[in-house]
This record gives sequence, C-alpha cells and structure tokens, in this order.
Amino acid sequence: MAIRLVLADDHPIVLHGLQRLFERHIDIQVVASCADGVSALAAVQQEQPDVLVLDLRMPGESGLDVLRKMAAAELPCKTVILTAAVRNADAQEAVRLGAKGLVLKESPPETLVECVRSVYRGETFFERDTAERAFSPSGSGGDATGESLTPREVEIVRMVGQGLRNKAIAERLSISEGTVKVHLHNIYEKLKVDGRLELVLCAQEKGIV
Repeated sequence: MAIRLVLADDHPIVLHGLQRLFERHIDIQVVASCADGVSALAAVQQEQPDVLVLDLRMPGESGLDVLRKMAAAELPCKTVILTAAVRNADAQEAVRLGAKGLVLKESPPETLVECVRSVYRGETFFERDTAERAFSPSGSGGDATGESLTPREVEIVRMVGQGLRNKAIAERLSISEGTVKVHLHNIYEKLKVDGRLELVLCAQEKGIV
C-alpha cells in the first residue's frame, strides 16, 4: 500500500518540484498539494494522509499553527518539517507539537524521500548536521551531558535512536517494560528533554547516537 502524502509549501516552484519528486516513487502517493496552512489543515482532515510534508514558514497560518491545530484535534497524521532555515525555538516547538522529522530545503531530494519513509514506519528522522543546527547549545549553563548517563542508559538511548519502542527494548535487554520506563524517566531528567524525539535530537547533538 502506497504512503498517502500531503504537501504544503507556499512557493509554487517548490511545491511543483515536490510533486515531481514523489511522483517518481511508486510507494508514495501525493493526495493533496497545498499552498497555505489553512488548506493544508483541511487536506489532512479530509484526506487522512499517512504523512504531511509541511513548510514551517507560510503566510497566514504558519507550519507551527498547523501543528498546533493538528495536536489539538488529535489528528493521527505524522508530520515532516521542510524548511529553508532552522531556528532553535521554531524547531523545538515543532518537535513538542509532534513533528517526527525535519529536512532542510538545501538537502538532497532523496533525503526527504528517505525521511518520509522513515517517519511512515514510525521512526524519527533528523540528519545529524540538521539536528546540531536546530538544537545547538543555548549557553544556558546546563551541565547535562552524555557523560552523566550510565552505560545502561546510553544503551537505551541508542536503542531509542534506532526507533525501538519500550517493549522491544525490554525484550532485547531482558528487563521489564516498567524498568525501561524508569530508565527513560531518569534519562529525560538528566538530559532535560521532554519525550523520545527530543531525546534523539539531544543524543545526536552530543554524539551519543
């Protein structure tokens, strides 16, 4: 079954290029192409796609506005952010709102295709250099580093980075799911992150994964 995809970008040339890019892949079907946030949200509600490729900066309702409304409506569509530039606040807010991947427009086209496929499979997708630019150290004085994690915690972080869920991690380590949850809680506290995706981004930045 093909991955059902909605595209949203306010630049006609970019939007047309995205359509042509995905048309070359038989496992992906573009069900809607949108030039603004309002139509993107409507398309997600009507078409119920698997993945939304969303530009962060659009006139009217921005990509972040769309993510906020999708989160409020609990829409199941997974979102990939496509943007020309990354700012810490915007990227972090997108992650908090549920974005599962982020690709810069300067990246090779096939990177976006790979990202869409990964996110569809339930994984997260952030290129290491993109993550470093999006989540560069803020200089806030925090001392949380990879060195503060125990060997078992580092092992779990790397498994999370591979896209494994708690049950799979527990089976691989021969521990209970409850123990995995306890480890993850401690890891979140040490690295000052909120959720699995922020954990992966932080771990990539620190070279843990």
